[in-house]
Parts: sequence; structure tokens; C-alpha cells
Amino acid sequence: MNTFKIVPLPKSFAQKIRTTMTDDFGGEVVEQLATGLGPCRVSLKPFERNVDKRLLLKHSPFEIENAYNQPGPVFINAADVEEYSDIYRFPPEIKANKKSFPLSLIGYSKAQQMVLTRLVGDADVDELISEIFAENAHVEYLHARNAQACCFICKIERV
Repeated sequence: MNTFKIVPLPKSFAQKIRTTMTDDFGGEVVEQLATGLGPCRVSLKPFERNVDKRLLLKHSPFEIENAYNQPGPVFINAADVEEYSDIYRFPPEIKANKKSFPLSLIGYSKAQQMVLTRLVGDADVDELISEIFAENAHVEYLHARNAQACCFICKIERV
């Protein structure tokens, strides 16, 4: 039984960014050759260093303006890519590379208040997500973030 689903940034959002080259805060989007693995927040696939072109922009994954609204840098592929579609499991390429993608999971309430944080470490991220939702009814959704850079990777919703 599926207990969660992965929510990448929508393809329509990425298309708007590629067309306007302006982020939602009015900032200029920067195109660059990938020097790191990313990942792309639409496809949730790592970038190929020195091959893929990526766009750097400021993004906030929140809907409510409050103290926990953490806008920050994210990357999307400069090319048109498909949204991550295997939504009932965490992206395997990110999950498998714990060195490049150290993960933290941050839980939020319906009112968008931070109510839980967990470092994934050596745990299986899919199992940890299911455990968090099973044991914490007050957690409405999670954000997966890079535990070192703190940047947003994707949203995770209950199903």
C-alpha cells in the first residue's frame, strides 16, 4: 500500500521559468553548465557534470507567508524534461547516492508550521517517510532537503 507520493516541481513551472528567465521573486535566472549533480527539481534526476545545462533560480516551496517560508536556490534542467513519474517511491538515483545527496526530511503541519525534522543518514528513505507519516498524524507533508546545503529537493505528501 502506498503511504506517500513524491511531488516534483511541475513541468509547467519550469516552462514558465525557461520562457521568462525570471524567478517568482523577480530575480534573474542564471543558465550554467552543471558543475554538480543537482538534482533537477522537475525530473529529480542528477545532472551530468560538464554536460547538462541547468538553470539556477530562487524558489519557495511554500504557499503561506510565515517564518518557515524558506526561499532558496534550486536547479532545473535548461532542457525540457519530464516530471518525475515514479511518484510512490523516492527517486532511486538520489536515494542510492548518500554521499552526494545527504538527506533530511522536514515535516510541516496544515498551517505550514515545522513540526518534525529527521536526518535520513543510512536509513532507507522510503521506509523512513512511511514511518514518519504512520507515527505523526500532525505531519501534513514533508520536504526532502539536502542535509548539507539545506536546499529544497521535493515535496512528499500523504496518500
